[in-house]
Amino acid sequence: MPTNVKGLVEKPLRAFASFTPGQKAVSIIAVLALVIGGYVFTTWSSKPNYAPLFTGLASADASAIVEELNAGGTPYELADGGATIMVPQAQVNDLRIQMSGQGLPANEGSGYSILDKQGLTASQFQQQVGYQRALEGELKTTIEAIDTVDTAVVHLALPEKDVFADEESKPTASVLVATQPGTTLSSQQVRAVVNLVSASVQGMAPADVTLTDSTGKLLSNNDPNGAGAGADRDEATQAYEDRISKSVQTMLDRVVGAGHSEVRVTADLDYDSTQTKSETFVAPPRGAEVLSESTETEDYTGDNTAVTGVLGPDNIAVPNGTDETGSTYKKGKSTKDYAVGKTTEQRTAAPGSVKKMNVAVLLDNVTAGAVDPTEIQSLVSAAAGVDAQRGDTIQVSRMPFDSSAQDAAAKELADAAAAEKKAAMDKTIKTGALVGVVLLVLLLTWLKARRARKQKRTPLDQIELARIEELERRNAELEAARLAALEAGADAPALPAAPEPNADAENLARMRDDIGELVEQQPDEVAQLLRGWLADRRS
Repeated sequence: MPTNVKGLVEKPLRAFASFTPGQKAVSIIAVLALVIGGYVFTTWSSKPNYAPLFTGLASADASAIVEELNAGGTPYELADGGATIMVPQAQVNDLRIQMSGQGLPANEGSGYSILDKQGLTASQFQQQVGYQRALEGELKTTIEAIDTVDTAVVHLALPEKDVFADEESKPTASVLVATQPGTTLSSQQVRAVVNLVSASVQGMAPADVTLTDSTGKLLSNNDPNGAGAGADRDEATQAYEDRISKSVQTMLDRVVGAGHSEVRVTADLDYDSTQTKSETFVAPPRGAEVLSESTETEDYTGDNTAVTGVLGPDNIAVPNGTDETGSTYKKGKSTKDYAVGKTTEQRTAAPGSVKKMNVAVLLDNVTAGAVDPTEIQSLVSAAAGVDAQRGDTIQVSRMPFDSSAQDAAAKELADAAAAEKKAAMDKTIKTGALVGVVLLVLLLTWLKARRARKQKRTPLDQIELARIEELERRNAELEAARLAALEAGADAPALPAAPEPNADAENLARMRDDIGELVEQQPDEVAQLLRGWLADRRS
């Protein structure tokens, strides 16, 4: 090992050897924490992000895909009880194309893929059952595509067609749905499922579909007026009441402040659909076009001879004279038909009109003491659309509000905020104290190690300096003796043999390292010593 490298390795070892047992323990724990933290961070950063490869898989398809992934050495994770396979996000598209090329997932046992397995020797009963299973599978997949629907089970009852039957039986269906946690099907979604199933089977009406959720609650059951009609009416009424209440409440909050007023609206909506038909005839104007015209004339001319007299016995006329005066008769009639205007009007009243509405407003007597109730009543009446002719009513009252619950809630919130702030402060103090203790321990360890190095190095430096001074003195004596011998004409004494190469190399290397550290830590003293040597040598 090179001398400089060996010196760099030995420095920390010597510093660690000078530590106390407690300092050694703290140093070891700090190093282990750094190593473990680095390993955890490296593992977390190098772990790939997983994304779904396929979801809602059948057991056979999931098993086949897992075998292919194992054969290719691709990491994966299973979720949803094995129905979802997660793979690294960067490989999702490539793996999907690869699995699709191998015919995976095959979707066996679901939908119309069942019909692919039927052979030519299948009986009519097998074909009918296969078609029914395929239709049930397709409906199941379609229903599960609706939001909030997790799983669905569809059962169809398809009657056999009989040519000689007088009355044909109608198909029926039962659907069981399981929604996602915390969600329920709305009335519109219920109606959508019912209509979807009924429209998918020939001859099936919405009233022939029964829908049930996973808790056993019946959502629709042969409702002739449409699934969820009653629920729709309740929701529409509630929505109307909430809209009017919110509008009035917003206005009152600007007047008396938030939390100092309460509004309640009760509405009676008319959901009956009515149809009205009326006809109106309009008289023709002057000079109107004549549609048809007819004229009838009667003329009569005669002598008008008649027997006159009185009736006798047995109602027999007794002639008493003859009227021979002639007579003429003439009669005429004319008829004209004009175009008469006719207006036919047909109106259909949409359901949902307001039959009656009641509005109640309660004001806090403390904050609304200076507010005129009459003005509030007029404002609320205009904002809510109250119609007195329709029978609507409005009532405005002032009473003191009980704010104990609000005060308690506000106090709890304030206490919770203060406790959270105190906990954060305590956590910060603890963290800072821990960091300070660690830094203090490291600082004390470094200072003690430095002091120990100084204490350990001082005797060594003095010994080495004494050895150097001894060597300088001996060299000076030898040099003086050699010069004196040369002046006397004698042979110069032999110089001491040079040390063998690499003899005591470790001691020399250690000496150089110690002298280097001495120069770095005590440059003034070393410079003064060197100046003294140079002055002695010059003299």
